[in-house]
Amino acid sequence: MLLRMSTLLLKTLREEPTDAEVPSHRLLVRAGFVRRAAPGGYTWLPLGKLVLDRITAIVREEMTAVDGQEVAFPALLPREPYEVSGRWTEYGDDIFTLKDRRGADHLLAPTHEEMFALLVRDMTSSYRDFPLRLFQIQTKFRDEARPRGGLLRGREFLMKDAYSFDLTDQELISAYAVMRAAYQRIFHRLGLEHTIVSAVSGAMGGSASEEFLAAAEVGEDTYVGCTSCDYAANTEAVTTPVPTEHPATTPEPAVHDTPDTPTIAALVDVANERKLAGRTDWTAADTLKNVVVTVHHPGREDEVVAIGVPGDREVDLKRLNAVLAPATATLFDDFASRPDLVKGYLGPQGIKLRYLADPRVAPGTAWLTGANEPGRHATGVVAGRDFTPDGTIEAAEVRAGDPCPACGDGALTMRRGIEIGHIFQLGRRYTDAFEVDVLGADGKPVRPTMGSYGIGLSRAVAAIAEQHHDVRGLLWPDEVAPADVHLVAAGKDGQVEAALELGRTLTRAGVRVLVDDRRNVSAGVKFTDAELIGIPRSVVLGRRLPEGYVEWRDRRTNERKDVPLVDVPGLVVGELE
Repeated sequence: MLLRMSTLLLKTLREEPTDAEVPSHRLLVRAGFVRRAAPGGYTWLPLGKLVLDRITAIVREEMTAVDGQEVAFPALLPREPYEVSGRWTEYGDDIFTLKDRRGADHLLAPTHEEMFALLVRDMTSSYRDFPLRLFQIQTKFRDEARPRGGLLRGREFLMKDAYSFDLTDQELISAYAVMRAAYQRIFHRLGLEHTIVSAVSGAMGGSASEEFLAAAEVGEDTYVGCTSCDYAANTEAVTTPVPTEHPATTPEPAVHDTPDTPTIAALVDVANERKLAGRTDWTAADTLKNVVVTVHHPGREDEVVAIGVPGDREVDLKRLNAVLAPATATLFDDFASRPDLVKGYLGPQGIKLRYLADPRVAPGTAWLTGANEPGRHATGVVAGRDFTPDGTIEAAEVRAGDPCPACGDGALTMRRGIEIGHIFQLGRRYTDAFEVDVLGADGKPVRPTMGSYGIGLSRAVAAIAEQHHDVRGLLWPDEVAPADVHLVAAGKDGQVEAALELGRTLTRAGVRVLVDDRRNVSAGVKFTDAELIGIPRSVVLGRRLPEGYVEWRDRRTNERKDVPLVDVPGLVVGELE
């Protein structure tokens, strides 16, 4: 491949795009890799398409290496399969829907579990057809409310989604391990520093679920690690250790006047000032905060629910929604319609709502909480004696320093990352929905079990850019760079012709070459563009060319050295081997 910048569709920018929020967005636009076409939609320009294709080729290679067979489904799909699975309703406003001229409903697919299950149902009949590994690389669509971060969160994106079909749960576990290892190889080849974390399945369904998160300050996913063990989890999947020690005895609840204390901070101040229950050491952690939310169930009426958490914690709506999925929750604000719910003074005792409590609100724990009367709170309200939650729920915020739920000895640390892959043990949700049965070895019907394995390919471009850049521009790893070497003709006195000849020599050796052969651009602009574009190595043909020397530049280390022109092909090929 020989690309000439004199004819390449490329326009670099000196100014940062006004709508860019993160480094990858700024640099990919400035370097001429992508161009915004619509909110959440981007045009891939030649250099960007080369990077995307390199990533796609690596993923395809690793999938076929684990016996994956590639298929391709339409992006425009009928409503019926998604009605059968229940996801037409579950997805709600997150999917693009439309009607054809006959009035039939369709959607632009966000994922294809239904179609894969139907394909296997229609094309397999015996246990001899299994195990089966299928994958596709295809454009997906989601109606993001607020597309942002450039390629990190768009409405249209390229994904690889793979599915395993096995006849036993143990075979699924084995397939999952094989795909997990393949993902680790993929991200290593892409040059992505990543962490595998426990996750929740959400609308996908299934049991075991893990995310691959690329470390990045701009990442939308918050995850935790442990200071003492290798535990790692998305904050949505963190579990809370249940307290084992409780007060031996607690007096019956006592109600106190606590005027003007609708907040936890105000309540703690008054409790200590008035020595409620004879104490002056009240803290927010001793209080029980009760938050009312409206749960929006797909296809059903909304439900008002109360969530109880320790008063030193906030309800994390992201964690709450992960637990409730496919339902979602919003804060309840129509207290005028529910005079029995006293805002700011709500307690769990006698509440006429479904009440879900944090695991720390364990039987035997005593709390300072609302008395369900304006301006009044109660002390000594004991879980299991004075109220019984309808269930526990992981909805409280996770904080640095919380105890590790795995080892119990270490403390949690908070980190941020970009989700670049997600794998699930789906089980039989979709094969049950579509009654996928095959004949087993014993002649009896067997229902296959599924695994799901996704990688965001277009998002991976942005994730690599986030991890591989500096103040001057991009720093592409070799395996995904749009070219292997960037030849820069720094002058007009034969340098352009020499650069093109060197480029042809390198191309014959199997090297992918980008040549800056522009004659109407200064050397300074060429050097700036080379650093912005970020090819791993460049060769400058400049003032020492008549002596037979060129300058070798390493983009990552900034090392520069003069080398004989005749040695360049060997140097480039040697670095690529």
